[in-house]
Amino acid sequence: QVQLVESGGGLVQVGGSLRLSCLASGFTFSNYPMGWYRQPPGKERELVAQITRGGNFRNYADYVKGRFTISRDNSKNTVYLQMNSLKPEDTAVYYCYAEGSSRTQSYWGQGTQVTVSS
Repeated sequence: QVQLVESGGGLVQVGGSLRLSCLASGFTFSNYPMGWYRQPPGKERELVAQITRGGNFRNYADYVKGRFTISRDNSKNTVYLQMNSLKPEDTAVYYCYAEGSSRTQSYWGQGTQVTVSS
């Protein structure tokens, strides 16, 4: 049974930091590029960051570059998102994503709420 379980979300003040974690199970984690997406209130889901299978290459959305860092530990089947200098517009539900070779082999986590208060 495939599972992606996010944790680490919560309420933080502007300028603060959070570290999200996503623990994967039920598939070969090291074979999958991974990503973090978010869905702000009333908006569509959007890409935050991506990381390749070995962690050598990372891609970030412009609105988080320089503030967020994606990383992974294949020995722990976990992908992380370090979020610094948080802004109110970062408020969203954050989702972990495993990018498979097809839609049926791609997986989403259940999401974790991040709220940045001003």
